[in-house]
Amino acid sequence: MFEKKTCALCGGDIGLFGNRKLEDGNMCKDCAALLSPWFSDRKNSTVAEIQEQLTYREENRAKLETFHTTRSLGRNNKVLIDEEQSLFMVSRTKNIKDENPDILAFSQVTGCDLDIEEEKNEITYEDKDGNEVSYNPKRYEYEYNFYIIIRVNHPYFDEIKFLLNSSSINGKGTEYNQYKEMGREICDLLSDARQSIRNQIAEAKAPKAAMTCPFCGATTVPDANGCCEYCGGAMNV
Repeated sequence: MFEKKTCALCGGDIGLFGNRKLEDGNMCKDCAALLSPWFSDRKNSTVAEIQEQLTYREENRAKLETFHTTRSLGRNNKVLIDEEQSLFMVSRTKNIKDENPDILAFSQVTGCDLDIEEEKNEITYEDKDGNEVSYNPKRYEYEYNFYIIIRVNHPYFDEIKFLLNSSSINGKGTEYNQYKEMGREICDLLSDARQSIRNQIAEAKAPKAAMTCPFCGATTVPDANGCCEYCGGAMNV
């Protein structure tokens, strides 16, 4: 007999096929749907850890209000960029509010790759007896799928992998080249943005050399605004 279970997160009853096991409890499918789509370690997570993630997801939803897309890359699954805040997200639907894509900073990116998967299928023909026969030499047709893999430093997942094309691409024609270029553009943008942020951080941490103020003649280290700490004159750094 089916034993009724209760969701440890929302307290609701869990239906016959709606249970999602946790390390120390049960979760309903509705609560599970609120987790990050890139999260894959549910069964090894405790109720407390899942609750923390659900709190994070609600905070992420609130941040969507201040995310302003300045650039969009991709066709179906899209990488949306907020260049002013150095943020990005990967959206898989047109309704961002309901989807609640994870918002990440450029600085969280640790790597980005374009993975082109090739599927090779033999082309055969039917002989006069109705048998499927190979050509001599054998002939093949090729199909390709283009995956973007973004590696990130994040508390709930370390990889975002998504498909650029909606259906397999036949052969290495114009469409193949378009998706290849699209993938490279995404990887280049995220890699360059990450490096730019890291350069800014390194520059900010670098010790500043003492200079002579052209206004008061004092030897000083320019402040955060590049001004003399004594007279406030611009040091032109």
